[in-house]
Amino acid sequence: MEKVTLTPFFVVGISVETSNDPGKAAIDIPGLWARFIGENIGAKIVNKLRDEIYSIYTDYEGDYTKPYTTVIGCAVPNLEEIPEGMRGVTIAGGSYQKYALKGNMQEGLVFNAWLDIWKSGISRAYTTDFEVYGAKAQNPEATEVDIFIAVS
Repeated sequence: MEKVTLTPFFVVGISVETSNDPGKAAIDIPGLWARFIGENIGAKIVNKLRDEIYSIYTDYEGDYTKPYTTVIGCAVPNLEEIPEGMRGVTIAGGSYQKYALKGNMQEGLVFNAWLDIWKSGISRAYTTDFEVYGAKAQNPEATEVDIFIAVS
């Protein structure tokens, strides 16, 4: 884990409102991923900057126990062209805690990292947090994913 400072950037994708209540995010987020992949949403994003996929957590109604919105999409240069049925998100610049994960996706790599984050006691800003799935995230048995948590 390391503290990093990011400059603002933009992501366009599809979204779902969810919460960490039992059975809610565990159904909603995989369903959103299935839709993103099944409908080839990445190919429909205009002016996509690169092939990395972002899973964003935003619009928090409080801390991690309250409802929030998940957006899965790709980085774009601006939010001027948002295809119908999608939404744009501005990732605010500032301080983030970066968690570089390596391991088996099928063994709960990302979910277990979130469990640790929730228990960590770090001073979260609850603005916009995100995961980055790049080229090294393609092999589910030996994947690399970065999680960025906005901190105050």
